[in-house]
Amino acid sequence: MARQPPATAARRYHPPAPGTGRPYALPPRRSRPRRSLGGALAAVLGVVASMLVVAALALAGFVDTEGVPLIRGQAPEISRQVATGNRLYATGRLTPVRCRLPRIRQGEDESMRRFMEALAGCLDRSWAQQFGKADMRFEPPQRVFWSAPGRGPCGSYPSPGAAAFYCPENNTMYVGLRHIVETAAGEPVSNYAVYARVIAHEYGHHIQERAGILPYGHQQMNASDPAARAETSRRIELQAQCLAGLFLGTERETLPMTPAQYDAMMHDVRGRGDDRRPPEERDHGTARNYAGWVAKGYENPVVAVCNTWTVPAAEVE
Repeated sequence: MARQPPATAARRYHPPAPGTGRPYALPPRRSRPRRSLGGALAAVLGVVASMLVVAALALAGFVDTEGVPLIRGQAPEISRQVATGNRLYATGRLTPVRCRLPRIRQGEDESMRRFMEALAGCLDRSWAQQFGKADMRFEPPQRVFWSAPGRGPCGSYPSPGAAAFYCPENNTMYVGLRHIVETAAGEPVSNYAVYARVIAHEYGHHIQERAGILPYGHQQMNASDPAARAETSRRIELQAQCLAGLFLGTERETLPMTPAQYDAMMHDVRGRGDDRRPPEERDHGTARNYAGWVAKGYENPVVAVCNTWTVPAAEVE
């Protein structure tokens, strides 16, 4: 296996001018009656405003998968091996940290904040152990759980569709305490697994960043044609989905992840696919794959199953 760069040197792209970046938004879920997991796939509303910004910059060659501008020619080449053969894949199963989550109370921001902080703390402990197995340095992400507007290096929040995002420029997760519920079509907070999956997904982008995978993806996005850029974006997003499922599957007994919670979570992710968009515009994946990669990690919580970089294109449509 080729020697990988240390995690501390993973962020190789050029930092943007302050405030010029735009992150990818969490895909919102269409509001419609609940269907069984065996029913038809729910359609999804496109995040039109934020995607127009990203598309315009991408065509000019100055944007990455999180909407962070890149300067062509200034980023050192990152080996494909960082994504396809990362040392993290060889670390096996996640070690349970026996995560227990406080319940969320409907309409109470502080209740949602306590839930998010507790979950993020569990993710910190879990992934610190896993990076230790690979002898890779790990630092937890910063987090901003907002209830009032603000601004960071990846742009202002809230913005259309941006209920949750990860900004690699400052290694920070941003989640709106109320917006996360709005983009879940008002899913009752008693179905806390829906919201736990969102946090674990955004945390997954931080795992990719620390492992050097996200910078590699950004490099590919910057150099590719529209269809290839979209496929790279899907490999990034579906890997984050799998990493979320990996953690939730590992902690299923203590969260707890009951059959009812699992059903609610899978119903939610099936409603966030971008099936109705042309293939070259699908940046997160079809409903089948967006849900399927969560299930893959959940059912077999071994890091190697989340390697989206070596599977056929059909598995990341």
